Amino acid sequence: MGDVIVKWHGHANFQITSANGKNILIDPWFEGNPSCSTQLADLKNIDYILVTHDHFDHMGNAVDIALTTKAMIIGLVETAAKLQSDFGVPQEQVVNGGYGMNIGGTANLDGIKFTLTQAFHSSASGSPCGFIVKLENGKTIYHSGDTGIFATMATLGDMYKLDLALLPIGSVFTMDPFQAAHALTLLKPKAVIPMHYQTFPILEPDASEFLKLAKEKAPGVKVVALNPGEEYILK
Repeated sequence: MGDVIVKWHGHANFQITSANGKNILIDPWFEGNPSCSTQLADLKNIDYILVTHDHFDHMGNAVDIALTTKAMIIGLVETAAKLQSDFGVPQEQVVNGGYGMNIGGTANLDGIKFTLTQAFHSSASGSPCGFIVKLENGKTIYHSGDTGIFATMATLGDMYKLDLALLPIGSVFTMDPFQAAHALTLLKPKAVIPMHYQTFPILEPDASEFLKLAKEKAPGVKVVALNPGEEYILK
């Protein structure tokens, strides 16, 4: 098995390359994303696309990428139905034979477990969600989606023993740096990558406040503040 590579494409858009070489996109917003320099044509061999909710800056280019690469989309039942009825995604390219999933469900695909978690936000179709991804080598990554802080994060941390959390810090639409730093005390990940900031003028302009607060509240958590386009190797 190789390394697990986590690449941030800006905003909430991440690409995870698993130890066995499977490529997973989460909230793949590329075109129109001012933080992202990656072109759609650069995306090759995508296996799975995870959609936390159907706001434009999260569902993004999921349809284009799925139709081009034949990747499978994983998301909420209502969003899965919308992708098929409104955008023509083939049934066989949506998890569970086109049905999608719901919060609490797990899909085991290619030895990778994808579990949907709750998120506190909004969505035009279905409910917003987060994902816990347990890779073939056991490394476990939590992408919270857009959310405010919630007490059950402690339960998720206890159950899944997170190696890495991907958490929004931008405020306005999601947790602010104070809430996100406190979330670390609940989730107890080994490392965290902040996301969903800097993209728009109304969001937090940088990760400096989060870094300061995280060091105070959760000094045992490694904070990895990436620039868009940078990668983190999850050991």
